[in-house]
Amino acid sequence: MERLPPQLRHQLSQFQQAQQQAQALMTQRQQLELVLRETEKALEELGKLGGDEVVYKRVGGILVRASKPDVERELNERKETLNLRIKTLERQEGRVVKRLNEMREKIQEALKTREPSGEAG
Repeated sequence: MERLPPQLRHQLSQFQQAQQQAQALMTQRQQLELVLRETEKALEELGKLGGDEVVYKRVGGILVRASKPDVERELNERKETLNLRIKTLERQEGRVVKRLNEMREKIQEALKTREPSGEAG
């Protein structure tokens, strides 16, 4: 890499940073998707309960009694928020991947023009 011109080294460095950013966005999205699935599962289980069942919710490190409609409302709000955050991350991830592809093409083109051609012609 030391033999590469400074501009190309800079492009490679930016490419690596963009790869790390894409990885971080993907990890965040996957974590939120896991929380979303857990939230959906909790809503599903609440739906199986009768209206007079005792329900508890976690507040910090303790469980407190709560009304089923309140817990359902909170979980539905959480689900909506998670869906919005996931869509935002997906858009950001898409932009970074597009930028990565463009950067890859530029770097490959720059490397091709640097390669000495061993062919006669």
